Amino acid sequence: MIPRSEADFQPQWKKLLANAVSSPMELLHMLELENSTLAQSLDASPSFRLRVPRGFIGKMKKGDPEDPLLKQVLPLTEENLTQPGYQTDPVGDLAAEAVDGVLHKYQGRALLITTGACGIHCRYCFRRHFPYAQSNPARDQWQQALDYIRKTPSVTEVILSGGDPLSLSDQKLARLVCRIEQIPHVKRLRIHSRMPVILPERIDRHLLDWIGTTHLQTIMVIHANHANEIDRTVAHSMNELAKTGVTLLNQSVLLAGVNDSFDALIALSERLFEAHVMPYYLHLLDPVQGAAHFNVECDHALALMEQIRNRLPGYLVPKLVQEKPGAGSKITIS
Repeated sequence: MIPRSEADFQPQWKKLLANAVSSPMELLHMLELENSTLAQSLDASPSFRLRVPRGFIGKMKKGDPEDPLLKQVLPLTEENLTQPGYQTDPVGDLAAEAVDGVLHKYQGRALLITTGACGIHCRYCFRRHFPYAQSNPARDQWQQALDYIRKTPSVTEVILSGGDPLSLSDQKLARLVCRIEQIPHVKRLRIHSRMPVILPERIDRHLLDWIGTTHLQTIMVIHANHANEIDRTVAHSMNELAKTGVTLLNQSVLLAGVNDSFDALIALSERLFEAHVMPYYLHLLDPVQGAAHFNVECDHALALMEQIRNRLPGYLVPKLVQEKPGAGSKITIS
């Protein structure tokens, strides 16, 4: 089902996204932190600006410079420090680009960079330096990308990524999915998105209509790093998606000062499951330039995982993984 033309209406989520905060000082003012030491540590670089929806800010604790949600989005001068081993392409995306916007790293699945736009700019993002303008599969209405997938019968799963694919309109997404459905060997559709967490209003009736009618087995991998991100509104959106038959998984990144504690990770897994989402991956930080201050050493990560396994049932324990350029899959850290 393809939604009616967006010339006829503007969905609520688009209005909320357009009203996202882009000024670091405005964010600090909203959190009553404009006079804190954070104000002297802001990064004003225009290359990767602040962007955060107001609803996500509403989940942050006022007056707390250590708030785990604030730390994920506030640009600081630490991002300008050059650290050995940190790169602009930390996971080898450019070497895996088969045609514009199609990353073919792993057997059986291909990833489509649908857009460079995101609803939020996470400071640890592994694609913060990705050349979206040059790798834009939408320039020819996806034709080259879809032709590649059609000519590669080993690809049984297509992953929509970005940026964030749910930054696109439902009309565009529905048309794209219809075209993917016409490729006989594609069985599964996977959507990676942070939008259900940072802007749960994105899961509206128009999205549920088209995602619930595709014959492809559909998986949505959301991205939450802390239990405080999952409030009642997010849980409701997850419930609505689950009703359509979508399989819901979560992937997190282990981040210093955000979720690198036993209590934080336990609470995240519990809250996810209450919202019908299975913990899936816990990533070690991809060594992207500008994010070294988020790094958690592997030994500490392994100690945390041992504690979690001793506390939670197996189905609530995410896999601790790392992505390395050229590897045939994510590498499980045990």
